[in-house]
Amino acid sequence: MRRTRILLADDHVMVCAGLAKLLEPHYDVVGSVEDGRALLKAANEFRPDVVVLDLGMPLLNGLDAARELKKRMPCIKVIFLTMESDPYIAAEAFRAGAAAYLLKTSQPAELLQAVHDAMRGSSYVTPEIGRAMEERFIRDPRVMCRPNQLTGRQREVLQMLAEGLSMKEIAYSLQIAHRTVRFHKYRIMEELGITTNTDLVRYAMRHGMISAA
Repeated sequence: MRRTRILLADDHVMVCAGLAKLLEPHYDVVGSVEDGRALLKAANEFRPDVVVLDLGMPLLNGLDAARELKKRMPCIKVIFLTMESDPYIAAEAFRAGAAAYLLKTSQPAELLQAVHDAMRGSSYVTPEIGRAMEERFIRDPRVMCRPNQLTGRQREVLQMLAEGLSMKEIAYSLQIAHRTVRFHKYRIMEELGITTNTDLVRYAMRHGMISAA
């Protein structure tokens, strides 16, 4: 029987090395990448069964990478492994197509269980987050169902702005005109009702686009 193929995505190399050591006795770890764009490219190359990824990756964050990945390759199982314990972000991860959501403080056995469950069509959420999601939903169901206000391109531009890239650098990275980046920034700030770059960074951190670290 063919072993399950797993691709790792985390911008901390030592994290990927540790995950590979944990997973390799049970599964085939086909590669590791350090940003969301590289993840999409590697997934197309390696055709993994499972992707284990972080939320706060550069260039393209984990949530948006997962959304795009599920569009291109719906059969891939997506497992988030992150430090982000906000139940709203966990709910966003499942809406993005996640099969599992774990914290980096979870027990190693939980990741093995999550892969096992995902490959059998089930979902897994680390107990701490599961309880928090239930409590938050009971208090206010609307909190867990907030609409995604921004387009995919706007989210890309927002993340890069929050990471400190200039509009010229963003235009070059996305292969769009400088004036287009400026227009997106204006529309983002108008849509979100914010007025400063600091507020952009805070929004991106709060919604799991960039890491607080």
